[in-house]
Amino acid sequence: MADRPLLFFDVDGTLLPFGDAVGPISDDANPLLAGLDAEHGRRLAALPCDLVWATTWMHDANEVLAPRLGLPQLPVVDWPDNEDDGGRLHWKTRRLVEWAAGRPFSWVDDEIAAADRTWVAANHSGSALLHRVDPRRGLTDADYQAVGQWLNAPAPGQ
Repeated sequence: MADRPLLFFDVDGTLLPFGDAVGPISDDANPLLAGLDAEHGRRLAALPCDLVWATTWMHDANEVLAPRLGLPQLPVVDWPDNEDDGGRLHWKTRRLVEWAAGRPFSWVDDEIAAADRTWVAANHSGSALLHRVDPRRGLTDADYQAVGQWLNAPAPGQ
């Protein structure tokens, strides 16, 4: 549904915290997978939005993470090569606004800064919530509450 908000979400530092692992030690190639809480899948799927992977995992997120989270195959933002504007903006910012194409969106990541919020406010015609997650803890109840409140708020003009 084109009128539903998008939720762009990162993996490393967001779904996979950099702090102490919450799960058992894994024999997977990526030791951070031990920190993946399968409950994130249910909580993300319950949000009133369209989920989109916004991660350097790219299509591997659907192969490795989606099954562990009980999520279906999700759209993936493909990143342009070497897009660098001198460090003022996060390298994902411009591409996410382009991908959203005016749709309201929330972006959940551990690397969002004030410059990203300012740029999105000036360059995106829809509403947007850029929500920074503490990379040591990953997504918490408070993060889900903040994103859920934004997603459930009436759209401007309603």
